[in-house]
Amino acid sequence: MRRARQALFHTEKNMTNSLHLALPYIAAAQAQKHVTHNEALRILDALVMLAVDDRDLSSPPGAPAEGSRYLVKPAGSGGFAGKDNQIAHFRDGAFAFFAPQPGWIAYVIDEGVTLVFDGSNWVPLLGAAPQLQNVSRLGLAATADAINPLSARLNSALFAAKTVADGGNGDLRYTLSKESVAKTLSLLFQNDFYSRAEIGLTGDDDFHVKVSDDGATWREGIVVASDTGKVSFPQGAVGIREKLTAARTYYVRTDGSDANDGLVNSAGGAFLTIQKAIDIVFGTLDLDAFNATIQLGDGTYTVGGNATAPRLGTGTVTIQGNATHPQNVIVNASSVGCFRAASGASLIVKDMELRTTGGTNCLVASVGGFMQFGNVRFGTSGSSHMRAEIGGLVEAIGNYSIVGNAGSHINMGLCGVVRISGRTVMQIGNPTFSGAFVLGTTAGMAVLNGNTFTGAANGKRYDVTLNAGVNVTGAGVNYLPGDAAGTTATGGQYG
Repeated sequence: MRRARQALFHTEKNMTNSLHLALPYIAAAQAQKHVTHNEALRILDALVMLAVDDRDLSSPPGAPAEGSRYLVKPAGSGGFAGKDNQIAHFRDGAFAFFAPQPGWIAYVIDEGVTLVFDGSNWVPLLGAAPQLQNVSRLGLAATADAINPLSARLNSALFAAKTVADGGNGDLRYTLSKESVAKTLSLLFQNDFYSRAEIGLTGDDDFHVKVSDDGATWREGIVVASDTGKVSFPQGAVGIREKLTAARTYYVRTDGSDANDGLVNSAGGAFLTIQKAIDIVFGTLDLDAFNATIQLGDGTYTVGGNATAPRLGTGTVTIQGNATHPQNVIVNASSVGCFRAASGASLIVKDMELRTTGGTNCLVASVGGFMQFGNVRFGTSGSSHMRAEIGGLVEAIGNYSIVGNAGSHINMGLCGVVRISGRTVMQIGNPTFSGAFVLGTTAGMAVLNGNTFTGAANGKRYDVTLNAGVNVTGAGVNYLPGDAAGTTATGGQYG
């Protein structure tokens, strides 16, 4: 090792310039040593901490400043001829040139870039396509940590597709991936670092949109099923209906709550009121071809329900009680009656007992509404058990019974129609009708052929006036229940 050092020292001692920067040596017994020393300093001043003014000049600039440095752009011409890629240092009114060695670094002032000489050309220090690989943390105007290894504080960000001209395909996809189905992949939106909204795959592979007003309680607004693409609105949607993909049942119980969603038959899942269920079905659903059922639990309900608009879809809407013991489900309404279908609405009511007070009707079809019923027990009514008016239609689709008094059992007027055909009607306890069993007026129509009436009733059999009609297909004047003869007047028809 010592001999190697001695050999190197001996070699350099016999040279006139240094190996790398070509700095002039002071020779032994040299006169005017300061000249050689100063020249070496000038070379150091030109090359150390190299920052050039420009790298785009192939010929000398017009009025360079003393000490200015340039990288000669190939191919050099004029005063720069034959000096390609060299460092041109302007001093004492002339340029001195220095040939770079591989690995030399220069900062280009007018561009703000750092270059390195690769032996042939000056190239960007980090290469034409710089790479950062396996960086554990990165903070942009922020401090990254173990929880947030990528952290940025900025006001805007831009991601642009790599064009075809640049070797890309013109597309841009931002890809996020989670470990498994049960994990979460989401975008979390915050207000002053308090969470307010989240979108993504949260706990499954469906796409969720949820919001929170306190960062603790979350409400899902939209769910898109990954297997079907169907969209649901767990909280409901203003102006947007949920389209059914299967039959749907809503539950109503006397111990329920209208704050529930109605989809579970329990106190914590069922609705409290019938009207709430009707509003959900008619106001928020597209039935498509599927049926909706409103299932009433056993008990007494003091308010019924009104449907005042057509359903959307071809499926039916049924309000049902207890098929085996219909007397266990009682709707005893006072102010507006039990059930009303109006303005094109269609309802099926079955398996319950209906009662009213205060001059209201049990079942009403009005303004083009369609009311069907079966397995119903008609109890005491302050007016009629059923009424059809203004183009409405009431139809029996099953057998039923009468267990209470009323002003009339059937009431039709203003072009309303009641149709009961081929049914068995049981009268229990000899109910009394203060007006008539059938009360028709103002062009109302009742089609009552082929029925079997059991038991007995008190009151007038029919009272038909003002061009109303009762069609019993020739069954005779004693066909309808009652203990008093029926009458017609002012164009009323019976036969």
